[in-house]
Amino acid sequence: MARPNDEVQALLQEYADLVAITGGDAFKARAYEKAARAIGGYPADIATLDAAGLREIPNVGRSIADKVTEYLRTGKMTVVEERRAKIPAGVRELIAIPGLGPKKALRLYEDLRIASVSQLAAAIEADALADLKGFGEKTQENIRHGIELLRRAGGRVPLSVALDTAEEIVAELSRVTGCRRCAYAGSLRRMRETVGDLDVLVAAQRSDAFMAALSELPATAEVIARGTKKTSVRTAKGLQVDLRVVPPQSWGAAMQYFTGAKAHNIRTRTIAVHQGLKLSEYGLFDTESGRSLASRTEEEVYARLGLPWIAPTLREDRGEIEAALHGELPEVVTDKDIRGDLHTHTDLTDGLAPLEEMVEAAAQRGYRYYAVTDHAPGLSMQRMTDEKILAQRERLRELDGTRRRMRLLHGTELNIGPDGEVDWPAEFLAGFDLCVASLHSHFDLGRAAMTRRLVRACENPYVSILGHPTTRLIGRRQGVDADWDAVFAACARTGTALEVNAQPDRLDLGDEDILRAREHGVRFAVNTDAHAVPHLAYLRYGVGIAQRGWLTPDDVINTWPLTRLRRFLRKGR
Repeated sequence: MARPNDEVQALLQEYADLVAITGGDAFKARAYEKAARAIGGYPADIATLDAAGLREIPNVGRSIADKVTEYLRTGKMTVVEERRAKIPAGVRELIAIPGLGPKKALRLYEDLRIASVSQLAAAIEADALADLKGFGEKTQENIRHGIELLRRAGGRVPLSVALDTAEEIVAELSRVTGCRRCAYAGSLRRMRETVGDLDVLVAAQRSDAFMAALSELPATAEVIARGTKKTSVRTAKGLQVDLRVVPPQSWGAAMQYFTGAKAHNIRTRTIAVHQGLKLSEYGLFDTESGRSLASRTEEEVYARLGLPWIAPTLREDRGEIEAALHGELPEVVTDKDIRGDLHTHTDLTDGLAPLEEMVEAAAQRGYRYYAVTDHAPGLSMQRMTDEKILAQRERLRELDGTRRRMRLLHGTELNIGPDGEVDWPAEFLAGFDLCVASLHSHFDLGRAAMTRRLVRACENPYVSILGHPTTRLIGRRQGVDADWDAVFAACARTGTALEVNAQPDRLDLGDEDILRAREHGVRFAVNTDAHAVPHLAYLRYGVGIAQRGWLTPDDVINTWPLTRLRRFLRKGR
């Protein structure tokens, strides 16, 4: 169900990892990593390109284009399969552990014959790595945390993967004759950052055709159970899909029943019981007479319980029932409220598309304003210079207002150093419309030092937004350790917005941190951190997480008119 671009990206990234594991040329591994990113971020479907078209993608040369062509033609890439055969599958699994790179994975296998995550966990507990060079106490502790992260993720998949799969299934089932309604529910509809399984609902009079259609989808690898009311399958990527077919008149009740978290549903069923009612996936019924009182829409089910409709992203039993009863339920921010993106990149640094393409893509999304924030010199690998950024500013000013009257903001993503310092002196920073400041290194500072570092960055009068604040990578890297309440208080005091980074592997801040920060009176910016044109569509994930954090449009600075936004970005200067 993934785009060919995504499939090839994963394959090339795996090849880069395999090259590194087997002691291959580091430059070759890096070349394949770059090609993987470029293909993953390429806006067109690579299946429509010939070899010459593939070579027009940045970082894709003749050799890599030939391998991609082979995969598109045969479904396999010979060099990858040859590399896979050189090492046990368990060793390849080891590099999925956050904090354990290819070289260490190979050393574990060669020296201790460790070829699985469970063997590595046991070896650490038995102190069997103590004499192995490069595996000191700190490294072992990091690996232990990495294993915990991996196990915690379990069979869960990222929000973006689950959403792509669900939308494909919904589209297929919606075409089946007799389908009145079809939608996904469950934790995906609540926009959880990871999803364990998919709940898909169909409203129809008969179920047979839908159960058969799901079982026969190309992505279905295994039929777990098939019945008249429910069928469960597992996709080729290991994601379980549960399909339920309900009568059309029960649609609203079913969506309410299968969307909320368990705790939320217990609360709504308890409210029903206290009113002499019974709530199920088929409707809200009078207990004594059995008469249906509400079922067709979620709104009428909630209304009959004495509640307003509650947005799916809030249905976690985190106070939404009480807020609804007291008329204090927030009108959460939506995609339509977002007027512009305030954190994006171009190929001037590590982005994949030129400035003009990113600007045009943003204009097509209907934005009122759009910021370009390429990396500053603190990340030396990006080779940024004063001359380059000033030339970009001049070109941006030329483009300003030419794309559907969308206004362009020139910004930069600054690197927060170990002591909280940022790139460029104050007089140079004064020339930018906005500055995003982010952590990109030194993630292991102690709690007190990390807190001071972040607070000092917020206190910089030119830092408007704290980018991907915790630096977490979901399932791969824990966020940095800091006194977050102190950081949130500093953001509120200095007028620094906290970013809700919409990159699917970040979603940073997460919803629980948003809820805490909101109590401090912090403002937020929902940004994509786009490094390619397709990444601009990641906004939906950031908005979903913002909703889970109860954010309203007034909480989010990039829903504001440009005049109000500019005042905020100046931080009172």
